[in-house]
Amino acid sequence: MSSSSKKKSALGKGLSALLENAETDITTPSSSGTGSVGSISMVSIENIEANPFNPRSNFEKDALKELSASIATHGIIQPLTVRKLGRGKYQLISGERRFRASQLAGLEEVPAYVRIANDQTMLEMALVENIQREDLNPIEVGLSYQRLIEECDLTQDQLSQKISKSRSSITNHLRLLKLPADIQAGLKERKITMGHARALVSAGDVEVQTALFERVVNEKLSVRDIEAIIRGELTNKVEKEPSVKKEKLEISETEFTFKEHLGDRLSTKVDIKKTPNGGGKIILNYNSDVDLNRIMELLNK
Repeated sequence: MSSSSKKKSALGKGLSALLENAETDITTPSSSGTGSVGSISMVSIENIEANPFNPRSNFEKDALKELSASIATHGIIQPLTVRKLGRGKYQLISGERRFRASQLAGLEEVPAYVRIANDQTMLEMALVENIQREDLNPIEVGLSYQRLIEECDLTQDQLSQKISKSRSSITNHLRLLKLPADIQAGLKERKITMGHARALVSAGDVEVQTALFERVVNEKLSVRDIEAIIRGELTNKVEKEPSVKKEKLEISETEFTFKEHLGDRLSTKVDIKKTPNGGGKIILNYNSDVDLNRIMELLNK
């Protein structure tokens, strides 16, 4: 196996495996504090520059202030990771949120793992680490997937194996990038959910998508409402239902995530239908007796 193949295999185990893999050009950290490459060193903040490959674009001010206050009191618990540029300069590989919060806290130096990494490795490391974060919005995740595919020359199947995400999840996030800019912004700002955005992807052309998006925001339409409108089951005037009833019938983010996870695991479409009394149904769709047997075998494992 070539050295480059081994580098790509390390991605599947996450950032820590990539950092510790002896086949990469990145050295393993020690706690010697000697300032050499591979150690944890105290590095001057003014000598660190941001990572240009970081896919994260949004940093909430309030969250940064809270982290800054914690760092001012307790210091940085998890060191940053930087690469050495020479002449005492460093470039951030990961930990930009901690880096920014440390600047707000007025720290002059921060603990950091010092690495050697070329631009390609830096891109892979930054993207893979950020994909694993829970606070990325779906657009940022989709952009990270797109960059890994395009700039690291991966197929969706290869990416699925490397980051341990389902192929359908990757495809769904990439499809969000086809939405108009104002809808993408609405998703990033949490005006709509990922469920809304996925429904809008298949709504039609840009004008139809935009019109539906505005209705979702203004009329507080549920994902089911959008799907019904697309199917032609609802007129331009959404059927009036008591707000309490609509709340009970709408699928929550947790239930939507569960539905997607179960569908990925069983490789079939899964529906959750809720009733006003708090009950409901989980519906597994199948195409034939053979498909049904396949699903039953998976459920019995």
